[in-house]
Amino acid sequence: MLNRIILMGRLTRDPELRHTQSGTAVASFALAVDRDFKSRDGGERATDFIDIVAWRSTAEFVSKYFTKGRMAVVEGRLQIRDWTDRDGGKRRSAEVIADNVYFGDSKRDGEFGGGASYGRPAAPAPVDYGTPSGGDQFAELADDDGELPF
Repeated sequence: MLNRIILMGRLTRDPELRHTQSGTAVASFALAVDRDFKSRDGGERATDFIDIVAWRSTAEFVSKYFTKGRMAVVEGRLQIRDWTDRDGGKRRSAEVIADNVYFGDSKRDGEFGGGASYGRPAAPAPVDYGTPSGGDQFAELADDDGELPF
């Protein structure tokens, strides 16, 4: 079975970093994700607010580099939790367990521009593999007998 989800949106609050009793890092935050279509009444795009939970090094990464309003791309899986509230009522919630979180904007975008370089690493310098000498770029095969090799 396949359970994969990829979301792109803005953080609605700063990530909250906690640690379990065993010391495992866990961060929770929410993404505001615009839908692809506009609502019927106001012409505005509808927005979904999706709870995200990140564990271990992903949690540390998110809490260190992401803040409210920052664009993020989250790769993970959907998890449904059932529980009983204080009044004895049955409750259910959906959240995304983040496997990877990426920057959805660059340091040049908007007010999130200062500081360290975010996003993709700088492109490596181009490598010159050389070009064959002479005008011909293809070598002539001398012993081709026309037979297929299989």
